[in-house]
Amino acid sequence: MRVRFDGWIAGIGTASGTRLVLGHWPRSPFGPVSDVMVEHPGGHRVLLAQTAELAAFVAATYAFDEVRVEAVEVSAGRAWHVGAGPLRLDFAVGRRGGLGWLLRAVPAGLARRPGWVRLVDLPARLALRGVRTYGSAGNGRREWYGVRDLHPVAAATATWDGRDLGPLSDVEPPVRFGFASTPRHPSLARITTTVEVPDTRGP
Repeated sequence: MRVRFDGWIAGIGTASGTRLVLGHWPRSPFGPVSDVMVEHPGGHRVLLAQTAELAAFVAATYAFDEVRVEAVEVSAGRAWHVGAGPLRLDFAVGRRGGLGWLLRAVPAGLARRPGWVRLVDLPARLALRGVRTYGSAGNGRREWYGVRDLHPVAAATATWDGRDLGPLSDVEPPVRFGFASTPRHPSLARITTTVEVPDTRGP
């Protein structure tokens, strides 16, 4: 069985060493939902998910040390505002660069096809350290990341339990939730994620 999440992923680093990955999904198997994956400087990985169903699905696909169901509120545009439990995140999106224009030139129907996504996996790995477009996820699942646009994140502020996480920084070291990281430089990607879930119903 294959399921699709269509929306945006933002990868943001902070000077404190905390790295944040926002998934904002207007279209998903669970309806319009959002989640935030957080890796703290010491390596503790936290999932903040909007519903219990989303939390269970994401936690079965990626690796976390802590899973929390929280109200995740996202306001999207040139300026994004995110509230998720202890996290407050605001970031501004810059003008797309050459890679963003190249991605937009690929027809959307082609960009999200698993065969195309596997084809561009090697170029993506060579161009962006830590980035993969295809790979094996948790519990025998496979994933395809069909990226359709890319913008830099120009500025960001974030707090955790009211504590300032510091100025915008690279996503360094790469996050360790799954088989791939977001780009090193903070960015917002328009993306369709396809997840293949093994059939465990038996004969």
